[in-house]
Amino acid sequence: MSEQAVKQGHPKGLWVLFGTEMWERFNFYGMRTILTLFIVNALMMSKEQSSIIYGGFLGLCYLTPMLGGFIADRFLGNRLCIMLGGLLMASGQMLLFFSATIFTSDLELARTLLYVALGVIILGNGFFKPNISSMVSNLYPKAERNKLDTAFTIFYLGINLGAFLGQLICPLLGDVVDANGVRDIFAFKWGYMAASIAMLIGTATFFLLKDKYVVTPEGRPIGGLPSKNVAGDYEEGEAQKAVFTSKALGGAVVAFIGLGLLFYYVVGQNVIYSIIYASGISLAGLILSDSSLTKVERDRVLVIYIVSFFIIFFWAAFEQAGSSLTFIADNQTDRNFFGWQMPPSMVQIFNGIFVIMFAIPFSILWDKLRAKGKEPISPVKQAIGLALIAISYFIIANNVKDLGTNGLLAIHWLILLYLIQTFGELCLSPIGLSLVGKLAPKRFSSLLYGVFFLSNASGYALAGTLGSILPATGEQFTKAKELGIDLQAVLDKTVTPSAEQVAALAENKIRAFHPTFAGFTIHNLYEFFMVFVALCGIASILLFMLTPRLKKMMHGIR
Repeated sequence: MSEQAVKQGHPKGLWVLFGTEMWERFNFYGMRTILTLFIVNALMMSKEQSSIIYGGFLGLCYLTPMLGGFIADRFLGNRLCIMLGGLLMASGQMLLFFSATIFTSDLELARTLLYVALGVIILGNGFFKPNISSMVSNLYPKAERNKLDTAFTIFYLGINLGAFLGQLICPLLGDVVDANGVRDIFAFKWGYMAASIAMLIGTATFFLLKDKYVVTPEGRPIGGLPSKNVAGDYEEGEAQKAVFTSKALGGAVVAFIGLGLLFYYVVGQNVIYSIIYASGISLAGLILSDSSLTKVERDRVLVIYIVSFFIIFFWAAFEQAGSSLTFIADNQTDRNFFGWQMPPSMVQIFNGIFVIMFAIPFSILWDKLRAKGKEPISPVKQAIGLALIAISYFIIANNVKDLGTNGLLAIHWLILLYLIQTFGELCLSPIGLSLVGKLAPKRFSSLLYGVFFLSNASGYALAGTLGSILPATGEQFTKAKELGIDLQAVLDKTVTPSAEQVAALAENKIRAFHPTFAGFTIHNLYEFFMVFVALCGIASILLFMLTPRLKKMMHGIR
């Protein structure tokens, strides 16, 4: 977006929300960079366990916005929920600090604190996430809703500026590796301390500036208690309250339980992942049962659902950054960056750097295309995003194809992957946030953001499942060789390991079999990455094909 456009049209409240979200993302992404490494190296869990915990944590972080959105819309309002969420997340980071302090003296207590801390962060994120996104939408009256793609791209710049700072500072403090490659496992706590301080700064920023700047053009506070809303907060003719019958609510509960059991017992998902998937489907059905929905509103809500489904595959691939890609950066990548050995958790930082570099150019691109009448509608942009992430994994798959068990991937290939994925992210994520703001009836604003984030939750849960099928990487072959075991022969089943060898492999967290996904056996990194090429490529093609129908269902909104 151009500087002139900013001066002409965007309220100062956008910059308050920008700053608040920036510090919150510092907190979240900073912690995320070191989480799986902390679980594996300090808490002594396997990579498979850490990937499942990581995916479940991220999934629940984007499940609880459904609850936070509902509480905000019905009871507390956006403002109180944002401050409550911020304080909870800061507290959760401090619990991680204590876990990373005591793990040598009481490993079981440290693991317990890990789960409690993640639970507190999950709850805090649920209060924070949908409500700040909803407030961005509510800064703009109906006549200015065409600015939302650009507004959310600016807001997204704040997200990634915070992510960049968190991915820089938390690894520098918490992922300390010496010249010999030995990690200081006692340093993780300082990364969590930095994340907690960042969240407190963000919460204080919002508390001090909200009353002055986060207001409507008429000066009314945005996001206050729902009981103080006035008719002027809604569009003419728009219902001000959702109408759910007892039958609809009961049906949603039954559907949730039934789907949860289906995913757990039939599909084979764990409890957390089953809850995430069941919640998304049952809540979507509940909202559509609202008798106050008009035909146009119902169509637009359905567009949100359809797009949300395809976004699942984007996030399943994108969120390998904190699990499988971090393990590959740690164990099978030459991280020499202009003479400096970059910590493995910091390789993720390039995503944040590239968003900061390209968010404004993407805003300018959308503005120019809009001025010429050539701007693609939101689902087309998101299909492009899916195609780009498929391309990024196709490139990396072909570069790991011939590495073998000892070869190292050059770091510039991971940097290129993050560059292409950033372009995809800028086509998909801020555009999705904007789309919900344009299409959602105001009485469902925060709740539908919660539903939208359920697609993130489902994507992260799938990311955890996919991350857990990462095949054995170089350091595991090296460790097995030190144990006198030919791991490749064991994997290929040309050698049957003895009971002692099986125990030694298990003790060193080395998987002695090829993982499988959807009936396919994953033999190597090439096949692992091609899973993401197939998932995202097919999703992109299908979304492109659905675009003409979605355009009609949007009823004039682009």
